[in-house]
Amino acid sequence: MQELPEPLDVIAVGAHPDDVEIGCGGTLAMLARQGYRVGIVDLTDGEPTPLSPGPEVRLAEAQKAAEILGVAVREILDLPNRRLFDCYEARVALAKVFRRYRPKIVLGIADKTPLASPDHWQAVQITDAAVFYSRLTKWDGEFDGLPVHTVSRQLWYPLGLRRMPYPEGSRHFVTDISDVLDIKLNAIKAYETQFPESKAHVYQMVESQARFFGAAADYSAGEMLISPMVLGVRDLMKSLL
Repeated sequence: MQELPEPLDVIAVGAHPDDVEIGCGGTLAMLARQGYRVGIVDLTDGEPTPLSPGPEVRLAEAQKAAEILGVAVREILDLPNRRLFDCYEARVALAKVFRRYRPKIVLGIADKTPLASPDHWQAVQITDAAVFYSRLTKWDGEFDGLPVHTVSRQLWYPLGLRRMPYPEGSRHFVTDISDVLDIKLNAIKAYETQFPESKAHVYQMVESQARFFGAAADYSAGEMLISPMVLGVRDLMKSLL
């Protein structure tokens, strides 16, 4: 059996470099500040894009963003941008990452993003399947002998900036990113080829959404996360206060 790296507490999955930063970068920054080991997996390198000269530049931007957030590990899988599809090979590739780094929590994109990349919806399905594949026994040959790993909790992060909040009953909650909102914004700004001056409104939208979510939970800034499972509470006072 191959030697495994130090495990991660949390892995966030995006279709492209910058998805995670926009959707849940503040949450990752807070977790890193609290001493947790956090990782990001991008299913594609996000290239080609109109203003980027090539994948090597996008990769450098992604690494800079990860350093700003305090992310311990960032991996970019060799899946095709613009042609990303939920398929067996993609599921196994991501499940191998989960088996290698053994995260307790996996964060994935919540839903489709109308008028934006259809890769996001494919990433939703790939992530869901990979969480399942990661724990399946009697399948060693498909996973290079990596040990079985069960992810304890899966959460989703909304990615669309032009959508209203999810309705009541969707099991959503807000994480407090008041102290790291600037870090989240700086991580997004690391993608100079994706968000030049002509797209400065993106930063305004990200901050406005964070302020809105935060205000709803009595924070200065927040990010919404969604649980596909019912959330239970053991200590009501600590959880609510």
